[in-house]
This record gives sequence, C-alpha cells and structure tokens, in this order.
Amino acid sequence: MGYSFSSPGNPFWRLLHESGLTPVRLEPVEEHRLLDHGIGLVSTVHRATPSAAGLSLSERRAGAAVVRRHVERYQPQLVALLGLTLYPVFFPSGKSRGPGLKPERLHGSEMYVLPNPSGRNRAYPGFERKLVWYRDLAVHLESSAGSGRQAQ
Repeated sequence: MGYSFSSPGNPFWRLLHESGLTPVRLEPVEEHRLLDHGIGLVSTVHRATPSAAGLSLSERRAGAAVVRRHVERYQPQLVALLGLTLYPVFFPSGKSRGPGLKPERLHGSEMYVLPNPSGRNRAYPGFERKLVWYRDLAVHLESSAGSGRQAQ
C-alpha cells in the first residue's frame, strides 16, 4: 500500500471530509492533494504498527524531532497531533492531556491534539466521538482565518 491511513477500516480521510477540513473526500492514494487544502502530513515513524503501543519511546521521540524540524522550516499556523499519546512526547511536562487546542506552541505554531482515527482507538470508539474533535479543529481554523490569520 504505502499510503498514510490506507487500512480499509481507518476513517481518517472520511473524518477530514465530514469535519470540513477538506471539501472533498480524498482517497489514501491522493494524500499529496492535502497540500492543495493547506494541510501537510508528516509521519513520525515510517512503519506500520497495529497500534501506537507497537512503537518504542525512542521511536516516538525520534519522530517528534522530525516533526519539529518540519515545523521550524515551514512555520504552519497549527500542528495537529494524531493520537493523544503524542502530546507527552512533544511536551513531557505538559499538563493539558486529552484532545483539543493546547496552550503550548511549537516554533510559534499552535498545537492541537486529535484522537487517533484508528478503529482500534479504545479511548475514542466510534466515528462520531472522533468527528467531534475534527470538527472543532475545522471551526478553530475557520475562526482563526476570519480574524486575519491565514489557515495552513
């Protein structure tokens, strides 16, 4: 396969579309088109795992370093982490656990944590429980763009 979130049961692409983050529902093979919608996608680890538990802390830290470099280079308005377990990797002393907008910034970029879209996500089972947070992110970006900030 070789494309992000390409497992048949993973609702990532549907979540992006139904939340309003993308105007059309993209397929995994169209991931390059995310940039047309102001969305960049960076994988922290370049191997498939059945769950986040399959990644070692050192792998997650190395992946976070890659993301930090991309954020420093491209200066997006906002960085969305997919999966609640990533927040403490980026901000070990951070106190704002759970999904949503975070008080911390990364090289000036706002930080937002989304539930992992995987169907195996036990903390946020079901499409609708995840969609709430993807919609919240879309609303936040829209309101930020409306206040003179460019959404990326």
